[in-house]
Amino acid sequence: MRIATWNVNSVNARLPTVLAWVEAAGPDVLCLQELKCVDEKFPREAFESLGYNVETHGQKTYNGVALLSRFPLSDVRRGLPGDPTDEQARYIEAVVETSRPVRVASIYLPNGNPVGTEKFTYKLAWFERLQAHARELLRHEEALLLCGDYNVIPEPVDTHDPVAWKDDALFQPESRAAFRALKWLGFSDAHEAGGEAPGTYTFWDYQAGAWPRNHGIRIDHVLMSAQATDRFGGIQTHRDARDMEKPSDHVPVVVEIAD
Repeated sequence: MRIATWNVNSVNARLPTVLAWVEAAGPDVLCLQELKCVDEKFPREAFESLGYNVETHGQKTYNGVALLSRFPLSDVRRGLPGDPTDEQARYIEAVVETSRPVRVASIYLPNGNPVGTEKFTYKLAWFERLQAHARELLRHEEALLLCGDYNVIPEPVDTHDPVAWKDDALFQPESRAAFRALKWLGFSDAHEAGGEAPGTYTFWDYQAGAWPRNHGIRIDHVLMSAQATDRFGGIQTHRDARDMEKPSDHVPVVVEIAD
């Protein structure tokens, strides 16, 4: 089973590009982030025509996450528990029903900029809620993958220039510590498990020639429970997607799990 995660930066604006990649890469499960549309505006039929079941958690103009699967989806959860007042659409989770089911979440963690504002406070609070929910999920001792745009640069090697990012919310000690705390609950990073080379980035800004200069960062991550890690077969970051027509500023990350 091939499970992909991709921040598409507006699914409708980039639909031809997204569909072209999906048809070429053929993931069994696709976690999408930053849909930038309500559920009713999601191009459901386009993906259903390719054989996918579709579950979305959308929001007008901002955020939005989705799960697409060639297999049935059950036990769908929309929204991260822990704060009933939070209206931002940043989390969706479901069980992929195969002979060996896998629970998959699509995550769009808050950016948090500028540091020192309520946006950074919200980012860290959201991280705490994610940790609490992940702790509960791990108690089920099932194959679990937390996939998505975490808006965290875990280590200096995950950016072309650590100094350039030192004041950014993505690289703050608190953000990085929160990511490590989540991992240390019992997850492994597919990037590390798969032995991807240093400098394997997943995001390049549209500005200042970041893409042709390879001024990138790694902020799209797949965290795997021990049961998923036992079935892990490899990882591939689809860098070429950044060269497609009208690309997202992120590229897909694909993980293989034995079915």
